[in-house]
Amino acid sequence: MNKTLRTALTVGTLLPVTLGLAACGGDDDKSSSKGGESAGSGGGAKKIALLLPESKTARYEAQDRPGFEKALKALCSDCEIIYSNADQDAAKQQTQAEAAITNGAKVLVLDPVDAASAGAMVQRAKQSNIPVISYDRLIADAPVDYYISFNNEKVGQLQGESLVKALGDPQGKSIVMINGAPTDSNAAMFKKGAHSVLDKSGVKIAKEYDTPDWSPDKAQTQMEQAITAVGKDNIDGVYAANDGTGGGAIAAMKGGGLDPTKVPVTGQDAELAGIQRILKGEQYMTVYKAPKPETEAAAKLAYALVMGKEAPAGLINGETDNGSGKIPSVLLDPVAVTKENVKDTVVADGTYTVDQLCKGSFASACESAGLTGTR
Repeated sequence: MNKTLRTALTVGTLLPVTLGLAACGGDDDKSSSKGGESAGSGGGAKKIALLLPESKTARYEAQDRPGFEKALKALCSDCEIIYSNADQDAAKQQTQAEAAITNGAKVLVLDPVDAASAGAMVQRAKQSNIPVISYDRLIADAPVDYYISFNNEKVGQLQGESLVKALGDPQGKSIVMINGAPTDSNAAMFKKGAHSVLDKSGVKIAKEYDTPDWSPDKAQTQMEQAITAVGKDNIDGVYAANDGTGGGAIAAMKGGGLDPTKVPVTGQDAELAGIQRILKGEQYMTVYKAPKPETEAAAKLAYALVMGKEAPAGLINGETDNGSGKIPSVLLDPVAVTKENVKDTVVADGTYTVDQLCKGSFASACESAGLTGTR
């Protein structure tokens, strides 16, 4: 495992597993109990709300939710998780936050649909003396208590640097930029980081789009529009802000007569489909934001807050200005993943097994990448 990945994982190292969790989350907008104890038994006040923004990005239901639940399970036998996913609807998330507060949540772990409008949820929580952790996406202009995420400008820089490298001599070459959702504060940072590299590289940005809701379908439409406007022979690369938008762009390229194995496409989140496209040569790279340290840090911090304590020693490693002030932050390091280091990153970390990656038509691609056996 490379040094950068080890650093990212070390920040979020989980405390020893000693206890079980009575309530590990339930269906959207509901809480539930699991195991032999009733939800909140022995400490019904220990309710923590986990409010995630959407499900089109696979990581939230596949990694963030179960990772947070598992990490909290290791820390607290009588904590109850009130879980909700807003399905990209800011108004729905507002209702979910209000419901969580009414249901007795003592801590909100909030990943906002809309970074600007989420401030109202923070203010509502403050009225009830409930601390708020801004999780993954930074809530703007609101007095959140803590922020946990990755260095998001660095994500964009890694994407930009990888694309420039893949282009060879970038001078005079043209690319299409498909950015993330304009309501997502992280998307703005990814874009800023990417532009910091691309704008001085000599590449020409032929078309640039923001993608509402991070929707792969909308990204596909945008790429189709770009191919029509620019011409398939005049596109040398595609900056896609995540694997979902990258998948949409690649679908448009295939439909428009543009070979994605010859035109590098970036991504982010190391989704299973994205890694498989990388192995097959249809996507050049993704950015791996190891889910385990982020979810574990959130669980540690939420548990400390629900117990009325300060952040665990050594967890906070920075500050982030969100317009309301400097927010104590846990900032983790992202890692660029290409075909050459899939084995040393997402496989070595246990995010995916070789069997998961190499099913069916991906078997030969895995073999050429040196992925054999089962992890």
